[in-house]
Amino acid sequence: MSAPAQVVVVGSYNHDHVWQVDRFCRPGETRRAHGFVAGPGGKGFNQAVACVRQGVATTFVGAIGDDPLGTTARALADAEGLHGRWQIRDDAPTGAAGILVDAAGQNQIVVALGANERLDPAFVRAQRGAFADARVLLVQLENNLDAVDAALDLAGVAGATCVLNPAPVHADLAADTLRRCDLVTPNETELALLLARFAGTEVDADALATLPDAELHALARRLPVPCVVITLGRHGCFVSHAEDGDRLGDAVARYRLPAEAVRAIDTTAAGDAFSGALAAALVRLAGRPLIEAVRHANRAAALSTERVGAARAMPHWEEVRARFPG
Repeated sequence: MSAPAQVVVVGSYNHDHVWQVDRFCRPGETRRAHGFVAGPGGKGFNQAVACVRQGVATTFVGAIGDDPLGTTARALADAEGLHGRWQIRDDAPTGAAGILVDAAGQNQIVVALGANERLDPAFVRAQRGAFADARVLLVQLENNLDAVDAALDLAGVAGATCVLNPAPVHADLAADTLRRCDLVTPNETELALLLARFAGTEVDADALATLPDAELHALARRLPVPCVVITLGRHGCFVSHAEDGDRLGDAVARYRLPAEAVRAIDTTAAGDAFSGALAAALVRLAGRPLIEAVRHANRAAALSTERVGAARAMPHWEEVRARFPG
């Protein structure tokens, strides 16, 4: 019998099709790719794999089609030791994504979410037992929002820490959903969209990483979430706590961690590596300051960029510790 889940991830599975190119195509242009690989992806599945590879018992709840890609998804989860609770839909295909990765490791992605957008909230609620021993819930926004809210309901009853990776930002995302989260992990683009939607504040996403810490902290505090952890790509990450709230063991209300030095070839799933590793580190480093979990997540994300692919690029706990000791 598998160990009770310490982390539950409710999210998406997409089968990724990745082409390596020297540069992105211009409109109407056809170019030769110099490499191709297909494999598991989807923000939820990537993050669940990242989490279980950190040595934390993890359950993944998601929807797939009754098709060969869905069969593949289940086999891949089993191979990872990831306990999958799958809703198999006969009215939608398994999600799929097309990804271009250029010579600098940057990416362009198009995704057909398929079954992910039809995850039944009743199916999520039926997984109540999986939440019983969970200490962390991790959700994203590639599923229908009522399924996300059902997961947050269960986590609230179980007393689990609720982590939202708000990606991609959903047009119908409600402030109440944010308020029920203990921690959110947006990147610069997602933070800009959240600020526009919930704070009426327009900011330049490309400029966020270089703002002074005090300004970035002030912007993050406009969101109704106790802790905001912003991933900033090559600029590392930034943590903002509510001034009068629980700082999760941190000595200060705001701080920045620089990016680790790596040889990046594919940044496709770096954000997913960060969120999944952070959820796991919240369990493995429980009782210690949040900065230690964030530092580990920052390192896991950096290491993932040295590998091609999404779920398969997620590093293991021991690999991260060996590469970045101390």
